[in-house]
Amino acid sequence: MEITSEIIHTPPRDAATVIILRDSPQGPEVFLVKRHGLSDVLGGAYVFPGGKLDESDAQLDETHHLDSSAADLHKRLGEPDLEQQRAKGLFVAALREAFEECGVLFAQDATPTHSMDLAVQLRDGRMFNLALAETGLRLQTQAVIPWSRWVTPKMPSISSKRFDTRFFVAALPEGQVARHDDVETTQSDWLRPRAALEQYWDRTIEMAPPQIMTLAHLARFADVASALQAARTIPPALIQPEPMDENGERVLCYPGDPCHSIRQAAMPGPTRLRYRNKRFEPEQGFEALFA
Repeated sequence: MEITSEIIHTPPRDAATVIILRDSPQGPEVFLVKRHGLSDVLGGAYVFPGGKLDESDAQLDETHHLDSSAADLHKRLGEPDLEQQRAKGLFVAALREAFEECGVLFAQDATPTHSMDLAVQLRDGRMFNLALAETGLRLQTQAVIPWSRWVTPKMPSISSKRFDTRFFVAALPEGQVARHDDVETTQSDWLRPRAALEQYWDRTIEMAPPQIMTLAHLARFADVASALQAARTIPPALIQPEPMDENGERVLCYPGDPCHSIRQAAMPGPTRLRYRNKRFEPEQGFEALFA
């Protein structure tokens, strides 16, 4: 996952990702998938299930297939300048990607048969909103809670594409099993946030800055319930990294850093990551992620 020197001028594309959590005796775990090595976005990296917003996501009939109205979803997302239908589409995109990439179906009264039927239709090339209408399911938008919003910076980054990604957090629905799809994702694992970061630090897995910083934040919670409660009570943080060069190294600064245009911190953890040794690291070492 090499850093590129290309200056990126393209506008960011809307995307959605879901941080799926479950409790374990050692604390909460998060589900991570490994992107296919040939993917043009974060190939080979471990990420949360997610992807680009499709225009059809906003076309889903909310009356029959959502548990919330577009107006309610717009309010929950906390972006007044965004049109209601696009806000609705982002929730749908998050739920669609969760199903497509790891088989987790956030839908009322969903059964294994429903999941199988929906998967078959998608493999046959049917669009998600049409396949969902065929099954008669109602998506549980209330199960996913806005967590943060990350905008790829305009300067060199870990990808040649830019995204405006809304991160949602959710508990794994009871009775469901998350697994990678063997198409877009080739491996998966449930890991405690700190354990995932330890694997990154040991170079067992690769990750991008949004995942690194999000896991560092999640490592502060004792259980899934406390993480979900925090998401319900704290507005989603807008994180627009500001890159700079310092001593020949690329540095990503986050809100709260002295070199960032926004002086109030948006999340716990370090306010900058430095690209060295072909990866992003906190300046003060691993433990700085949890300070």
